[in-house]
Amino acid sequence: MESPDAKLVAWVRQAAPYIHAFRGKTFVIAFGGEVLAGEDGRNRAQALIHDIALLDSMGIRLVLVHGARPQIDAEMQGRGLQPRFHKGLRVTDGEALECVKRAMGVTRIEIEALLSQGLPNTPLAGGFLRVTGGNFITARPVGVVDGVDFQYTGAVRKVIAEEIQADLEQENVVLITPIGASPSGEIFNLAWEDVAEAVAVAVKADKLIFLSDAPGVVDKKGALLDALTADQADDLLRRKVKQGPEVERVLPRAVRACQAGVGRVHFLDRKVDGAMLMEFFTRDGIGTVMTQAPLAQLRDACSEDVAGVLAVIAPLEADGTLVRRGRELIEMEIRNFSVVEHDGVIVGCAALYPFSKDKAAELACLAVMPEFRRAGYGDQLRRHIEARAKKLKLKRLFVLTTRTAHWFTERGFAEASVDALPSQKRELYNLQRRSKVLVKGL
Repeated sequence: MESPDAKLVAWVRQAAPYIHAFRGKTFVIAFGGEVLAGEDGRNRAQALIHDIALLDSMGIRLVLVHGARPQIDAEMQGRGLQPRFHKGLRVTDGEALECVKRAMGVTRIEIEALLSQGLPNTPLAGGFLRVTGGNFITARPVGVVDGVDFQYTGAVRKVIAEEIQADLEQENVVLITPIGASPSGEIFNLAWEDVAEAVAVAVKADKLIFLSDAPGVVDKKGALLDALTADQADDLLRRKVKQGPEVERVLPRAVRACQAGVGRVHFLDRKVDGAMLMEFFTRDGIGTVMTQAPLAQLRDACSEDVAGVLAVIAPLEADGTLVRRGRELIEMEIRNFSVVEHDGVIVGCAALYPFSKDKAAELACLAVMPEFRRAGYGDQLRRHIEARAKKLKLKRLFVLTTRTAHWFTERGFAEASVDALPSQKRELYNLQRRSKVLVKGL
């Protein structure tokens, strides 16, 4: 059994590359007023703020966009007013606008108070988060849609990105409340989802994070997607695949943001404690991430991939599944390798060793990190190696294995004798290891 201390050490080491990669990057974190609502709202908000403090301590530039829908509803009901919505957007008349201003102001003050804590034994102890804000958003009226006059409900006209960037350069946390003024001085109520999209695009954010009411985006069968492209998300929207109510609201904004140049868009469940930490600092994450291009890339290896390849094969060498290879040998043979890169990390590899004289090649060192094996990367690597061998006009592919013979036989390889090996490889056959020889015609 692995001890808790060993697991902690392993997690910190696994997180280190991400910590280095995120330093100086800009994250826009967007969440509704539901984070602060309900009986456990204070505890949930406190946990979120602690995670925000940790991100800030790592040198990540943070912009927070908050909403206040339940708080506005409560304020209106307290005054005997009935909230009105059309297609998920609040209809804001004069009375509703007064409720919006009060609820937004109180919510912002509560968030600022949470960000200002410094209690011992918390991530905020000994630190100081300087929170800034301002008139970064200019607005315009939504107008009349489908015969409905939205009155003081507005849309983002412009984001003054240079002012936000200036605050971020000063290592401030920028907190944006979704209220905007028009050039004529009128005040408009904005949807926090729209503000988050506009701000992320304007500041060229590396990540836009939506904390919502569901674990992430699901496919047509209701299964959670750990990753998808903007085009795939657009297809889900066209097919009207049912999502959680908040995910349905933010998904079109996420697609537009991704297509406009935001690096990654993440969908996380706001109810999960530490969701952002698990998403950003573990290899498999917890929610759904959207990218413009596919997250995983299969390509031929280069010299910069040596360390990644060694990290993938080391556990399999330790348990005897793979023959040990030293760093020097990997460096010499790296051009024989192909790798799967997931979110900038090498998670799988395989090598092709041609024996041109015998019109044959060896598929060697096929390995995928355990947490990614269900993604089908092993099969992708095998097919890629087979394609490389065919391109070299080779006629058969062979593999030597002690523990995974069944996996290869299920994929068209047949067991053969040692005599089936090319003479050069036969001379190097390790009789003590007694690896099975499996061959597949190309």
